[in-house]
Amino acid sequence: MATTPMRVLFLLLLSGFSLGAFAAKPVPDNLEPLPPPPALDSATNDEPEVTITKQTEQTVEEFRANGRVYMIKITPKIGAPYYMVDDRGDGKFSRQESLDSGLRPPRWIIHKF
Repeated sequence: MATTPMRVLFLLLLSGFSLGAFAAKPVPDNLEPLPPPPALDSATNDEPEVTITKQTEQTVEEFRANGRVYMIKITPKIGAPYYMVDDRGDGKFSRQESLDSGLRPPRWIIHKF
């Protein structure tokens, strides 16, 4: 017997939502389609330019953004690759063994299953 008032309440709620949909303003007849979005130029492309130079003892990859070199990856034939990075944008490069910043978020075990 308790389900009948719930059904009535549900029916009233549902009819209220449907009345709200029918009460919306009518669509005007003079609508025009939106113009297409502007084409993207290669100058606004966010991808870096990469120049690869293969030498006898090493391979040098220069990474550029907006015409400025911001990172150089040097891969010697023997040994691990390393990076020369312009951190401040002043043209002075500092050597880094990897691009890892060293930041380690804490990893706590809350519960094991």
